[in-house]
Amino acid sequence: MKVMLVCGARPNFIKLLPLLAEIRKFPQEFIPILVHTGQHYDYEMSKIFFEDLLLPEPDIHLGVGSFSHAEQTARIMISFEEAVLAQKPDLVIVVGDVNSTLACSLVVSKIGIPLAHIEAGLRSFDRRMPEEINRILTDRLADYLFTPFEEANENLIKEGTNKENIYLVGNIMMDSLILKKDRINNSKILENLGVGDQNYALLTLHRPSNVDIEENLAGILDAINVISERINILFPVHPRTKKRIEEFKLSARTRNLVLLNALGYLDFLCFERHAKFVLTDSGGMQAETTFLGVPCLTLRESTEWTITLIHGTNVLVGIGKEKIIEESFKILDGIEKDGKPPSIWDGKTSERIVRVLRKQK
Repeated sequence: MKVMLVCGARPNFIKLLPLLAEIRKFPQEFIPILVHTGQHYDYEMSKIFFEDLLLPEPDIHLGVGSFSHAEQTARIMISFEEAVLAQKPDLVIVVGDVNSTLACSLVVSKIGIPLAHIEAGLRSFDRRMPEEINRILTDRLADYLFTPFEEANENLIKEGTNKENIYLVGNIMMDSLILKKDRINNSKILENLGVGDQNYALLTLHRPSNVDIEENLAGILDAINVISERINILFPVHPRTKKRIEEFKLSARTRNLVLLNALGYLDFLCFERHAKFVLTDSGGMQAETTFLGVPCLTLRESTEWTITLIHGTNVLVGIGKEKIIEESFKILDGIEKDGKPPSIWDGKTSERIVRVLRKQK
């Protein structure tokens, strides 16, 4: 079986790395083809990322680049169709909710090639988020829907998905985290920066709704500045966010923060694991902090990782200054939310996925 695995952004590689390794255990049964659409690309971030994870070079690099949602999706579809027609895969695997996920799903569905979606069934129930549209449509097109938790199964069933096409497999991000556990523990990044365990909070910001609107970005930074009076704030600045801070002339509001350049995956997870708490608008970090047992405050109005609110360490705080400060101070005053990850987040998600695919050959 020729299997094409599609990555559109760096987090996709984190998720597909353990799956690729598992597929390669069966060379007589699978021929994997790794495709990078190039949807998100920043040279320094990508270089560090690939070197850090010892990632294999993609077999196919489409090099699409950043455009509007419509133009980017169209460009990916055109380039990916050419690759599919040339390679003739028996199955295409997409992951997550980026534009590449939907674009490639549309292509193979029209050609008639089976499609598998990893992280199926996630719903924020907020269609203002482009990712929500990508999730819904990809799930409607997929033949194999691999879900990370029970509530995702329920979402799909409510939408009319055939139960026989749904497979509860767990969270593939945890496969990578567990796989790299020893290397994370050996990171010297905290020592190099002179910070200790739980004496800092970790901040990440990258979502357009937070950083592309001056009022929203300024308000978040104002709240973070107040919090920084009680605890150090480490802030690895995403290229998009850095550009907006400069454009909106908000640099003065970051003076009390410890600004960091692009970090490798392992160093970043070391920061995450040892933080007193995390402030983020990332979906993946909500799941990672729940797995690591680190308090997480999500700077969004909705989340697709609802399991982290119900059972995990995550609290949805929105982008209002007062709420962000209030929930941060609760943690600093010793009031933390108890939580634990689902039992199925055990590092064996890739094994479960490959087991399903081997039965379908």
